[in-house]
Amino acid sequence: MGWLRNSVIGRKRIREKRKDRQYIESEPAQETGLKAQAGSEMVILLQNWKSRIRRYKVYRALLCMTLAVSCTALAGTLYYYVDSSIPSVINIRAGEAQSLNLGVPARGEIVSASEQGVSNIPKGAVDIDLSRTITLKGAMESSYRMQVKLFGFLNFKDVNIQVIEDQELIPVGAPVGIYVKTDGVLVVGTGEFQGGDGVTYSPGKYILKSGDYVRSVNGTPVNQKDEFIRLVEESGGSEILMEIEREGELTQVEVTPVKNASGEYKIGVWVRDNAQGVGTMTYIDSRGNFGALGHGITDVDTSTLMHMEGGTLYRTDIVDIQKGSAGNPGEMTGMIIYSNDRILGEITDNSARGIFGTCNQKALEMGAREPLPIGLKQEIEKGTAQILCTVDGYTRYYDVEITAVHLDHDNVNRGIELTVTDPDLLAVTGGIVQGMSGSPIVQNGKFIGAVTHVLVQDSRKGYGIFIENMLEH
Repeated sequence: MGWLRNSVIGRKRIREKRKDRQYIESEPAQETGLKAQAGSEMVILLQNWKSRIRRYKVYRALLCMTLAVSCTALAGTLYYYVDSSIPSVINIRAGEAQSLNLGVPARGEIVSASEQGVSNIPKGAVDIDLSRTITLKGAMESSYRMQVKLFGFLNFKDVNIQVIEDQELIPVGAPVGIYVKTDGVLVVGTGEFQGGDGVTYSPGKYILKSGDYVRSVNGTPVNQKDEFIRLVEESGGSEILMEIEREGELTQVEVTPVKNASGEYKIGVWVRDNAQGVGTMTYIDSRGNFGALGHGITDVDTSTLMHMEGGTLYRTDIVDIQKGSAGNPGEMTGMIIYSNDRILGEITDNSARGIFGTCNQKALEMGAREPLPIGLKQEIEKGTAQILCTVDGYTRYYDVEITAVHLDHDNVNRGIELTVTDPDLLAVTGGIVQGMSGSPIVQNGKFIGAVTHVLVQDSRKGYGIFIENMLEH
């Protein structure tokens, strides 16, 4: 019995030892599970941290990019503002002090070129702060150069200062009929035609292009499209040699005409040899010369300035006015009778600044008003002004508001921004209409410019050219 009890006690102790061992063995397993869970949480934290770092880097890159773009835009805006505020050419009257308020963070140094091509003014002798109002005065007709430095040390641009004699012009404001002949035959475009064999041909394609001027065919000068057509037809299908002007350069090209379905030889181009229209005469000077339009005559299809062989100015009568509205600039329609007794003068120049030429006695009678002194661009002020035009059979002044003055606009024809305010003119035309180009602009008793364009979105608003720019043609 003692043995049996000892055996039972032994087995009980063994069971207890096993339980203790199992308990001891379970502790490391539980600890391992906690460590694994903590490790997983740490991995997640690390991944979140890396994700935040990546997002931070992206945000920082976007912020830096936005800052760089903003700085570039700001610098570009500042450059454009300063550049447009400083005119490339400043005209001043001889013997008269001229005030100029540019208000830009720059300084200018005046130099003058001698006959030897070097400055005869000591370096740094004339230094100007362009952020303040300055006064310029020249005793005689001459020219100077001002070297402009942004913030006083960055080389920016050169400005030509011209000392000119004062001038008076007669404002006209009367409608005129315009007829010009091209210098050569203008190529409007190329096309295809059906040959006698039923095949489509376009011999001139890739050889001639819109805007070319054909000066001669096989050595024979051409100035009229009828002459050009005749010379092509007389080729009999043989290759012809044409001298053309393209972008100011003369060159020679060869084209072989093809017989069309009607049995005529063609090269597949459309040509033009003249242009007609209605505009407004701007001024007559003391020598009997005129200026008109305030912009050049361009071809309606190619939008290029027409090369002119000669032209004639005719008296015209306005027979209809299409009132301008939003999206529709309106138009004055004139009747032009091409007779000698209605000729007003000869057109000698067609430039980006207008058309110019000489007047006859009939034109001089149109300019019966008193001459006005010209107003230079730095003298123009925002505010009330007048334009002189003829819309109801009578030439008279109408009120406008000058809303902006661009001393150095990249488009020479848009230095002045204006809005028509006169109720009488608005009732008749709705503002500025085609045919009013060249109408004189007058402010404070001075002749300051001419109307050039209408704003299509708002026919009350438009642009004008400085009169001094017209006189530079």
